[in-house]
Amino acid sequence: PGLWLPLKSAGAGGLSPALLPTWLGIKLAALHPEVGRRALCLSPLLRLMPTLTLDYETPHFLQSLIAHDESLLKCLGAALNLKVTSRDAWVKLEGEEGGLVTGQKVFAQLEKARRGGADINPHYFHFALETEKRNAASAGPGVESLDSLTSIRLLGSPRKPPILARTRTQLAYLQAIRSHDVVFGVGPAGTGKTYLAMAAAVHALKAGEVQRIVLTRPAVEAGEALGFLPGDLNDKILPYLRPLYDALHDMLEIDEVEKLMERGQIEIAPLAFMRGRTLSKSFIILDEAQNTTQAQMFMFLTRLGDQSRAVVTGDPSQIDLKDARLSGLREAIKVLEEVETIRFITFEGSDVVRHRVVRQIIEAYQHYRTRAPMPPRSANLPCCCHRRDRPRCCRRRVCRWFPRWS
Repeated sequence: PGLWLPLKSAGAGGLSPALLPTWLGIKLAALHPEVGRRALCLSPLLRLMPTLTLDYETPHFLQSLIAHDESLLKCLGAALNLKVTSRDAWVKLEGEEGGLVTGQKVFAQLEKARRGGADINPHYFHFALETEKRNAASAGPGVESLDSLTSIRLLGSPRKPPILARTRTQLAYLQAIRSHDVVFGVGPAGTGKTYLAMAAAVHALKAGEVQRIVLTRPAVEAGEALGFLPGDLNDKILPYLRPLYDALHDMLEIDEVEKLMERGQIEIAPLAFMRGRTLSKSFIILDEAQNTTQAQMFMFLTRLGDQSRAVVTGDPSQIDLKDARLSGLREAIKVLEEVETIRFITFEGSDVVRHRVVRQIIEAYQHYRTRAPMPPRSANLPCCCHRRDRPRCCRRRVCRWFPRWS
């Protein structure tokens, strides 16, 4: 207002804001020709960019759309080349016309999902942004939206919020569990493989689709031997099965979990006790499958009875067996890849839903492990008889001192 009043009194009150730089250049040319000429040259650059203002009923509702994180607005502006400003209950977008349209569609997706009962988190915000960017780049109309991500709601306890997928891979994972009898979830840690499988099992039990849930995993230490553990059998296997208990307590009340376990509707057992059993009308989850041997994996997959489903989860990069080549998960991926009734879902580092630093750690390790080259074979390397001239005994195909370089 302090700048507009002098211009209005000078005769610019009837001009549109886009013509103000040109009008100022003409006025300055009358006073100083050189300054006016430079102003006229810069007038196209000084014209105001198109703007779009989105108004909402309350500031709290607007904050719920951006997950109460103002940094997401900066991500939106950087991705769409927009200047984003937010005050109270409105958001102002300034930039090119294409970016404004895409930004408006992003907020429309978020608003529709929020009014539908979904709690917007940073994963949903980035999903809506990436979806609209992909739809804008493609020639045809976009069919993917945030509604598809929140279409599957897994209900546990009435006091607990429903569990939803956060990424496209998680959505494909839940869809595969519904449509296939055996599903393999393979990928790095923190992608929700076990958690979503547990949520699907609890939902199936509540809906009456199965009569019990069987949770199992191999009792293998992560690189160190703990020795003999005190207590009875349940106390001995509890440290290995603690992650499964934690997931159950996130979905059900503690009293409800205890009642279901007393009735036998939820059973948690080590993999070694599965031989000889037939599990009918059950939802079976095998966690940490990368630590199963080839015989154990074959034994587990042949336990399925009538109206049963099985979900196998594992991370091939975290094998704790003495010989990683004997992992049953690796063999199952090669053998069962072409079986139609079995579905494999592969998670990537971008699907990590834990702390954001976990994703960076996984990507850094993957990059380091894939780029580490083998040392070149050289005539100056020490040989099996510790001579540098490589005598006849070192011309063998395998060197007993340095088999890595032979």
